[in-house]
Amino acid sequence: MNEVHRPARPPGTRRGAGLARLSLLATLHCLAGCAVGEVLGLVLGTWLGLGTAQTIALAVALAFVFGYAFTMRPPLASGMPLPRALRLALAADTASITLMEIVDNGLMLLIPGAMSAGLADPHFWMSLMVAFVVAGVAAWPVNAWLISRGLGHATVHAAHHGGHDDALGAASGAPQKVDEAEAADAPAAAAHGRGDAWHAHHGRHGR
Repeated sequence: MNEVHRPARPPGTRRGAGLARLSLLATLHCLAGCAVGEVLGLVLGTWLGLGTAQTIALAVALAFVFGYAFTMRPPLASGMPLPRALRLALAADTASITLMEIVDNGLMLLIPGAMSAGLADPHFWMSLMVAFVVAGVAAWPVNAWLISRGLGHATVHAAHHGGHDDALGAASGAPQKVDEAEAADAPAAAAHGRGDAWHAHHGRHGR
């Protein structure tokens, strides 16, 4: 059977695909944390009868708390010390969360009736969904720019994959780098293995 071999993608293409995927995952990750914290803040602000400014302040504060917490959870689960995990979260998410909160809350203030609508009003939730989507779209290129320079979420992935380029390679699904000495020894090792098998086979039949 003839095997069809697909041409390997050049390293630049794999790196670009890894950057796009990693930045998208970073954006969705930040957006999830922001959404949980912000919705909780808006619900608490409404339930407590807070004013618009106080409710927004509470929502923004909780968005940062949950955004950082979402980023810290995997490193902490892998045994990373809390201070280091916190530093990674601050470096990874601060710029992205800040931009998301500015865009998100700015849109909520600009959409007529969004902040004055009650929690039972579909207009409130539709406005919030639109604000989240626009905030995520705005943050994606920022995350891509940061990651391409070894900043933002690249710091978190580098801690797990051993380096910035390795993190991009892992995100793209590309095979990881092999040690040059191991690669050079591979043909010799394979030939040695075939020789051992030949001697073992003929040794049994020669007895």
